[in-house]
Amino acid sequence: MIPYVGSGPYCYTSSLSMTLSPDAPPLPVIETVTGSPFGAQLVAGVTPFFDPCGWNPEVGLDAAIELLGWRCARHDGGTPEQAVDRLRAACARGPVLVGPVEMGLLLYQPGSGKAVDADHYVVVLAVEDDTVLLHDPEGYPFATLPLPAFLAAWRAESISYLSTSFVMRTDFTREREVSPDEAVRLCLPRAVEWLAGRRDREMPPGSLGGAAAVERLAAQVVEGLAPEIRTQLEVFGVRVGVRRLGDAASCLAALGLTGPAAILTEQARIVGGLQYPLVVGDDQALAAGLRRLAPTYERLREALTVAIT
Repeated sequence: MIPYVGSGPYCYTSSLSMTLSPDAPPLPVIETVTGSPFGAQLVAGVTPFFDPCGWNPEVGLDAAIELLGWRCARHDGGTPEQAVDRLRAACARGPVLVGPVEMGLLLYQPGSGKAVDADHYVVVLAVEDDTVLLHDPEGYPFATLPLPAFLAAWRAESISYLSTSFVMRTDFTREREVSPDEAVRLCLPRAVEWLAGRRDREMPPGSLGGAAAVERLAAQVVEGLAPEIRTQLEVFGVRVGVRRLGDAASCLAALGLTGPAAILTEQARIVGGLQYPLVVGDDQALAAGLRRLAPTYERLREALTVAIT
């Protein structure tokens, strides 16, 4: 398989990479060890994501940082004034991984200005007077925001999986040397658990995972996909889903795990093939692709179980 190189919605992965630089492993390794490639979910029976049921970027970041041999301090909550004081002090010690933030309120991005329920991660470099200087992995290096505008995004009140505001991670310290290959191997038992239905957080009623989630999504397509769900899949869901599957396939192939890698490649090709029918409105092809995808999750679980025993 030819690995993909290019842009894409890898905000928490890219932000962690920038924060760990120059000691960061390749982006595909970081994304894989978050656990994101190993499942699918339909939140509340409605909103689809190509990542495991019960997973979110906060869960993934914590897993990746630990598996890669690092530790950090995570802070959240408090008043806006307390959050700003923490951020100023942390920036004096090094870059700060901030998020989730509400992407729609990052006012340097064209078309922004209102909350769109989109989580995002950035790296804050400095708070200079009343201006925040940051690297936004969406394609905005050295972006600036007035402090009040940054705080509005940092509140992240629209992010459903977050129970607090002003989340940041700082003071990253390497605890042990872990090679990229070793980190991927270490993540595989949890990958099997994700595929078997592990949930690291309480989910809304009606949420589904794995094959059941994908089959229900196919049924929604046949019944008439809601416009906001179609947009979410077109703009974000398929793009990030196919990339993480391809990255995981490359990582497992590098370990000689050809069976699981082949299934991940098959999944990547199926998910990537959903983009065209989504955009042109070919719902028959879209539903057929989802139905081909559904049984691959159990096949992947079985193949990984064999590979790690």
